[in-house]
Amino acid sequence: METKLNIHEEVRWNKIKTYLIMSVFIFIIAILGYFLGILYGTPIFGFGMAIFGAIFYTLIMYAQGSNIILKTTGAREATKREFPHLFHTVEGLAIAAGIPAPKCYVIDDTALNAFATGTDPKNASITVTTGLLKKLNRLELEGVIGHEMSHIKNYDIRVMLITAVLVGITILLSDFIFRSFLWGGAGRERKEGGQLVIILIVVAFVLAILAPIIGEMIKLAVSRRREYLADANGALLTRNPEGLASALEKIKADPDPLVDKANKATAHLFISTPFRKTKGFVTGLFATHPPIDDRISKLRAM
Repeated sequence: METKLNIHEEVRWNKIKTYLIMSVFIFIIAILGYFLGILYGTPIFGFGMAIFGAIFYTLIMYAQGSNIILKTTGAREATKREFPHLFHTVEGLAIAAGIPAPKCYVIDDTALNAFATGTDPKNASITVTTGLLKKLNRLELEGVIGHEMSHIKNYDIRVMLITAVLVGITILLSDFIFRSFLWGGAGRERKEGGQLVIILIVVAFVLAILAPIIGEMIKLAVSRRREYLADANGALLTRNPEGLASALEKIKADPDPLVDKANKATAHLFISTPFRKTKGFVTGLFATHPPIDDRISKLRAM
């Protein structure tokens, strides 16, 4: 009963977190839009267009983002005839989780990886690489699918989709501000305005540098936290922490960790980073996932 209560609390908190993250990013986007407008002498217009554009683009991506992610990663819809074991595992764990069975997709790649995407448990999918299906045993596959099922049940998929979209808009607006300096928009306003305008232009330049960095750090910090929680909840779902721990060990030891069609925009979705691992404090701040050894240790301590 206590576990169920904790999971319900996580779902409720993730829904609240979605609105909080949206509020923070819309505030950042509005400020960027306002300063972009200052560069062209129309701050209110820039403010309004930034807000309108952010909401409009977010709604489009909310509706189509999952399809775009699946196409970008080269995923194809799996069939029960070709991958019966995958379907049996997904359907069984969906029943255990009390959610509709997600659609199944595969990426034809030798790397060991998987991810979940969608907006809610009724509109979700789980994607795995063919390499993962070939190299993991039954209990290890259950561990990975349980992890991804937890992302779906806890609405992590919605949080990360919206966060990624808003970070993208922040980067786009920052890029517009930089281009405005290159095109001379800031120069015209500096000549026509007074000292206050010069100060605001400097602030705009600094904000254009910091906003994407802060946005990316927020996105990745949320991603790392959700990975730990999905590991724990996935282990509770399968009642076998060792299955996921063993799967993560195989993923860590994989000599070819690269997923060919993965990119920085989709990297945070995977169960493990689809790029080659690097170490360092700064690298850790911008890591899409927590250290895999820490994840294994926490699972084996359950």
